[in-house]
Amino acid sequence: MKILLGWMFAISLLFANDATIDVIKKVEALPTMAIEDSSVSYDDTFRFRFFKALFADLNVISLFNVDRNYREVDFQDSSVAVQNKDMNYVLRYKMLKDDNNALNVEIKLFTQDKVVFNKKYKISKKNVYMFISHTIAYDINKFMGASSVEWMKRRVLFSRVVSPQKTEIVIADYTLAYQHTVVKGGFNVFPKWANKNQTAFYYTSLDGKKPTLKYLDIKKAKSKKIISSDGMMVCSDVSDDGKKLLLTMAPNGQPDIYLYDVKSFKTKRLTRYGGIDVSGQFVDDENIVFVSGRLGYPNIFSKKIGSKSVEQMIYYGKSNAACSVHGEYIVYKARESSDAFATNTFNLHLISTKTDFIRRLTAVGVNEFPRFSKDGDAILFIKNYKAQSSVGIIRLNHNKNYLFPLKYGRLQSMDW
Repeated sequence: MKILLGWMFAISLLFANDATIDVIKKVEALPTMAIEDSSVSYDDTFRFRFFKALFADLNVISLFNVDRNYREVDFQDSSVAVQNKDMNYVLRYKMLKDDNNALNVEIKLFTQDKVVFNKKYKISKKNVYMFISHTIAYDINKFMGASSVEWMKRRVLFSRVVSPQKTEIVIADYTLAYQHTVVKGGFNVFPKWANKNQTAFYYTSLDGKKPTLKYLDIKKAKSKKIISSDGMMVCSDVSDDGKKLLLTMAPNGQPDIYLYDVKSFKTKRLTRYGGIDVSGQFVDDENIVFVSGRLGYPNIFSKKIGSKSVEQMIYYGKSNAACSVHGEYIVYKARESSDAFATNTFNLHLISTKTDFIRRLTAVGVNEFPRFSKDGDAILFIKNYKAQSSVGIIRLNHNKNYLFPLKYGRLQSMDW
């Protein structure tokens, strides 16, 4: 079992014309934006924390060159601050604590001293302020007529290693500013959202005699056992309707991909290779991609459910794994170096099933666990570099990457 799990950890640790064609790097003439704080409640520390969250979100939507200077003004001023008079846009916000201690935020978006957009927000507790920030950025992005960034408001689910054989499963926002530990104690890995609404998730428990897949209902705070298997048990993907799971199990010693029916509790074996098949991902209701060692090294293959034939998908690289699929596009991890006396580099690459182009998305470190957003606009991934574990966001259309470091522990796996 240790050998199989080690192999699994190793392979794990819309678009303009063609998303695989790299964008020529140049200085983009983006409109400028400044941020002004008009808050009447909360101390300076919290005010600046909110400013930094808003600054980060406005950068990630990739529509503006955002000024990092913090300035305070009166919310009712008809003109923007003197220092911001040459900015194309100015976002002014006011935070106010009401009698119920709820956080209220009001915004105004200026251009040429004219208010072109305004809105009010409210949240019951200030410690989840970052979700207001994400929503403000989402609304401004929508006001500007850009493609949707609905993914900014989704929650990230990850497992982090905090000590040998000890992990925590955490629910967070994509910037990791908000973190809520939902499973702690023991060795629990590979969490996977169970539905689109993110009200429950699956995870693998390695504390018993056999690796066991468990299901946790977040609202009820109750977990239950789903299925166990000798050797390996990982839920690598959930169908869009939440009714089917792709599992990696090894009841007979070698791991294969299985289809699990949530309602009937029945499993169906999908691969029968005498070596290693893991990490199945749904392409649609009839097709999957998965990682296999059938070439003598990990690579990405596809097959139709119920068919015996498989098709090789990747022809670049000698150690390809940890894939995610959106439509015709596949993002995967590939080893870029092989040095027994140095740390190897693993980068993410994007391919289209309809062309021969390959686009490299990262440059240094160990980049893994890529996950497409539901609309395919962005890719979330884990970067481990120089003893620092981070969550990364790749904006494909904008050719930009953003990193948000984890404060402690090491990211083991993640879902979005």
